[in-house]
Amino acid sequence: MWGNSKKGKVGKIQTLIGHGTEIKGDISFVSGLHLDGSIEGNLLAAEGAQGVVIISEQGQVSGDVHVPYLILNGTVNGDVHVSERIELHQKARVNGNVYYNLMEMSVGAEINGNMVHKKPLQSPRLEHDKDKKTKAETSISAKPAS
Repeated sequence: MWGNSKKGKVGKIQTLIGHGTEIKGDISFVSGLHLDGSIEGNLLAAEGAQGVVIISEQGQVSGDVHVPYLILNGTVNGDVHVSERIELHQKARVNGNVYYNLMEMSVGAEINGNMVHKKPLQSPRLEHDKDKKTKAETSISAKPAS
């Protein structure tokens, strides 16, 4: 439909965990992961990776999820930390807290925990002064109380 194009770069799906597959232990990945099975452990995108996780209706994670981009239509029993975007589809269930930057939630999705909005981290601009020392550029303004 109109305006429904997904913008932004996310990694290709390179890992598929099929229906009926059970994994015990933490999983770390770089690009993309599609989960139809179950994971008993934490799901972690590698530092700096543009990883996307798709958890289908049959998919289940019992542990924490730390990813840039999550598309959820299954169940997560644990906290979810999403640095960029989370999409919660109709059958999505989260039994834990959700820490997010951008969220899209369909009718029927459930979150049994707190939702905490986190702004994306922005690195301060660095500039060099005459002595070749590096300093962070920050701006603080305050108004006196009336």
